Amino acid sequence: MSVAFTKEDSAETAAELVLPDRPISTALNLVTQEGLDALRQQLVAAQEAYEAAQSLADINERRRQSAVPLRDLRYLSERVRTARLVPKSEAGTVVNFGCLVTFRRSDGRSQTFRLVGEDEADPKAGSISYVSPVGKELMGREIGETIRIGPQDAIIVSIQ
Repeated sequence: MSVAFTKEDSAETAAELVLPDRPISTALNLVTQEGLDALRQQLVAAQEAYEAAQSLADINERRRQSAVPLRDLRYLSERVRTARLVPKSEAGTVVNFGCLVTFRRSDGRSQTFRLVGEDEADPKAGSISYVSPVGKELMGREIGETIRIGPQDAIIVSIQ
């Protein structure tokens, strides 16, 4: 077989592994204090993982181990740089960023979510992004207002 048809893992090919950047939202990067703290912790962890990968002697393994942390470093650095901290607001009658909102769906189920930034949203843990479809529907609404969530209506029953 000709050498032209073989692939060698060399220093030249090792330097070529660059993962595509994680997409960055065009929405304002609003964050709670907890969200900003989490972003900073993730940034430190990515930096530590990248530095650990750079200490590997084998260049091919170094390349593989550093690709994800390097991509995360680029993403997290940008998210921390563009973060706009929104201070906690007092409980009110209007849904806004950081609020804990409870609504009752037309099928009788009640759900409670906190409206947070995109990077800190975790619906299973009770937080949704303020730019998610449900988040957008809730923003600026008041107790007693009806919102549309998919095929169902829901009534806002409390705002904290």
